[in-house]
Amino acid sequence: MDAEEARRVDTTLRRLGLSWVVAPVDPNDTAGDWGVFDIADPVTREPVKADALASVLAKVAQGPLPSAGSSARRGFVIPSKG
Repeated sequence: MDAEEARRVDTTLRRLGLSWVVAPVDPNDTAGDWGVFDIADPVTREPVKADALASVLAKVAQGPLPSAGSSARRGFVIPSKG
């Protein structure tokens, strides 16, 4: 995954209460591939992609994802005349 996909994965993991680390596979190349790891230390970390995927699927199977802090809202969008 790239950096933008990694940001979305990290946000989803946090919303689900999962504490894995999303980081570049090569810590010196943030433009390269990213992965999901057990800890942040690039020397001792282990990839947990399969475990992360299984945990996310289990959480999703339990019901809707928690919201990002917003509730349903009603209203109208009124375009400006400019």
